[in-house]
Amino acid sequence: MKKYFIVIFLASIQSLIAQTTFDYNVVLNPVSVSGLPGLHSYAFGQHNGKWLIIGGRKDGVHARQPFNSFPGAQNNTDIYVVDIATQQSWSASVNSLPVGIKEQLQSTNMNFYQDGDALFIIGGYAYAASADDHKTFNNLTSVDVPNLMNAIIAGTPITSYFKQISNDVFAITGGQLAKIGTTFYLVGGHRFDGRYNPMNNPTFTQTYSNAIRKFTIDNSGSNLSYANYETITDAVHLHRRDYNLVPQVFPDGELGYTISSGVFQIAVDLPFLYPVDIKASGYYPQTSFNQYLSNYHSGKVGLYDATLNQMHNLFFGGMSQYYYQAGNLVQDNTVPFVKTISRTSRDASGNLYEYNLPVEMPNLKGAGAEFIPNKTLPHYSNEVIQLSNITSNEFVIGHLYGGILSSSLSAFTDNQTGLTSADPTIYEVKLVKNPVLTVQQIDGKNPFSVIVSPNPTSLDTVRVEFNLPYDTTVGYFISTLEGKVVEEGDIEDFLGVNFDRVDDETYHLSQPHLIDQVLRDLNLDGENVQTKSTPAPMSRVLGSHKSSPEFDGHFHYRSVIGKLNYLEKCSRPDIACATHQCARFCSDPRREHGEAVKWLGRYLKATRDKGIFIKPKDDTFKVWADADFSGNVLGLCVTSSP
Repeated sequence: MKKYFIVIFLASIQSLIAQTTFDYNVVLNPVSVSGLPGLHSYAFGQHNGKWLIIGGRKDGVHARQPFNSFPGAQNNTDIYVVDIATQQSWSASVNSLPVGIKEQLQSTNMNFYQDGDALFIIGGYAYAASADDHKTFNNLTSVDVPNLMNAIIAGTPITSYFKQISNDVFAITGGQLAKIGTTFYLVGGHRFDGRYNPMNNPTFTQTYSNAIRKFTIDNSGSNLSYANYETITDAVHLHRRDYNLVPQVFPDGELGYTISSGVFQIAVDLPFLYPVDIKASGYYPQTSFNQYLSNYHSGKVGLYDATLNQMHNLFFGGMSQYYYQAGNLVQDNTVPFVKTISRTSRDASGNLYEYNLPVEMPNLKGAGAEFIPNKTLPHYSNEVIQLSNITSNEFVIGHLYGGILSSSLSAFTDNQTGLTSADPTIYEVKLVKNPVLTVQQIDGKNPFSVIVSPNPTSLDTVRVEFNLPYDTTVGYFISTLEGKVVEEGDIEDFLGVNFDRVDDETYHLSQPHLIDQVLRDLNLDGENVQTKSTPAPMSRVLGSHKSSPEFDGHFHYRSVIGKLNYLEKCSRPDIACATHQCARFCSDPRREHGEAVKWLGRYLKATRDKGIFIKPKDDTFKVWADADFSGNVLGLCVTSSP
């Protein structure tokens, strides 16, 4: 029997006094480098103070129209060397390279990690002329950073400084590559093949990795190979892409990483808020903490204070579900571009905190940018800066380069992608000692106590216990351990069941407020809406309709089904058959399924105040309903006390 994983998610936002010590102002100083274009979502390496920039895109945020998204003409086809000290740059085209290397190295959202002099690049997404289509590349490529830099500066051939192998385990974009000990970690991301289309028309295929892929790399001599491959899969906590993977020093001194935010939640198109720690021993979701700011990939840097045993992470701009406006924390589920510079911190006891810094990015920028650390500072092997070993009161921790610049908060949501561009700006990032600095903390701790048991479960019934300090909305979803959502919904006013006494022995149970929510979701809450007299047409059984057009998404199918499931179980057994028929197709709804849900909504509109009558006998009562109108008998029983 399949096992299921139940997730309960709640929201609470409060402001508190700062709980950790970070006595620095963050200062951004623009730097101009001649010949360096605007780029975002690129890969980089470093050697002797110079930078190597590979791939990425020269346009702004990708368009929503399939014919105009990720055009090949905006691929970055040049490799750049930047001397930030002298503000010079040099370039060489990738067009002289073999086809496999050339096409991958002009892609976007590659997974990369520099190990000594070797820059390893995995995957990436772009138009490939060899395939005459957009694809996620299945390549692992090594780059000899210092020798490639020297060749580009000298204007000599560059082909000999690359090695490449191919395997579908490397077909990942939007993840991140890291290393702990001798093992590489390819974390999250997805495989995306075909032209982007936000309406989910069949112009692409997308598969989240839901995994940490671990392996070793042999880059010796002329060889490039990998070994010791293993996969750790979690379709709930590791279902992430376009996040920030921040190097960490944990309170016990162990080096590792933290997955910060990322997209998309399984049941809704919103970012994850809780982080996931990664150590050599495994991965550890920190579900008791929510990071409200900085939800998409942007520039980030880790700093560790060994004296206080405190880990600090800075995030620069990007896109976020929450941001500050006039001192108030604003929730915007369109996840707009923001100016926010934020900090998360972990104290010696492992407690997590989040802070909004008083300084902001100069504009709506930072998404898809990279922070290039100053390697002359003392740092750990995972590039966390050793803050307590720096005695200066003012020092440069690195540089921010590129990213997406937007003139509108909601350019992507409004389909005004022409209002965005690739940012050519470089910012020198300084820390300046300021012991009297006070910043606002966001309380990301969840004040709600929730117990789900058993969890995971193979049973038909689970017990959910709440301890709630105030009224709120509770969302839930139930998935298989493979990540397939089988049920989801929201619970407002909690049970939301009206118990009306009819007489001394009879009660009427109804849920008009929940029905109102369903009608709003279906856009059926107007006055002149046609109603139906039955929950579903009596003449047909709902099928898969695989050959029919996909559901157009004008309402959130699974969310409405979740509410209907709750409704029929509590007070409306008359809709059980129609609801269960529609629920069968949550994973792949078609136009007919959306129409069936709308039909059911029209029936509920006509019967909003209806419910069930109960007359307890002795100390309990039982209410039975035939769930499929005398077909295959599937009984529904509600048992309770008077």
